[in-house]
Amino acid sequence: MDIYNSLFTAGCVLNEQTARHVFEIMPDNGPVIVIIDKAGHHWPSDTERFHKLNITESFLLSLCAKIDDGHEPVVTRHGEYSVVVAQLATDRTNCGYVMMAVDNNEPESTLVNFDLIEIILNQIGLIARLIEKNDLLYELQMKQTSLCGRNQQSRN
Repeated sequence: MDIYNSLFTAGCVLNEQTARHVFEIMPDNGPVIVIIDKAGHHWPSDTERFHKLNITESFLLSLCAKIDDGHEPVVTRHGEYSVVVAQLATDRTNCGYVMMAVDNNEPESTLVNFDLIEIILNQIGLIARLIEKNDLLYELQMKQTSLCGRNQQSRN
C-alpha cells in the first residue's frame, strides 16, 4: 500500500494548485472559500476565519453528501454565515467540492446575490479546468522534448 498515494493524486495536486491561484486574488474581508477533496481534506482561503465558522467535519461531509445525491448547489445557513457548496470537477478529474461562506445577517441577501455567488463558484471550476489543461499541455511538451532528445542522441 502506498501511504503517499492520497497526497499525490491528480485531484489533490489540482485542488492545491486551484486553491493557491484562487486564494491569492481573494479580498481580505471577502467570503471564505474552501476547497474540499473527496476524502474530506480541505483548503480554506482564510484559516482563521474558517475556524471561527466552527464548521464540524460531520457538517461539512453532510453537505458534500447532499451534492453526491444530486442536490447541487447546497445552500444553507450556519450561524451568521450563508453557506453554498457545489461540486468542483474538470473534464478529467472529480476534484471534490467548493464551499463559499458569506458573512451576512440577512439570509435573503444570499438569495438576492445567488447569481453572483454561482458565477464565482463556476469561475473557480473554470480555473481548475484551465490549470488541468495547462498541466496536461506541459506534460505533453515534456514528453515531446524527451522524445526529440532521444532521437537527437541516436542520430549522433
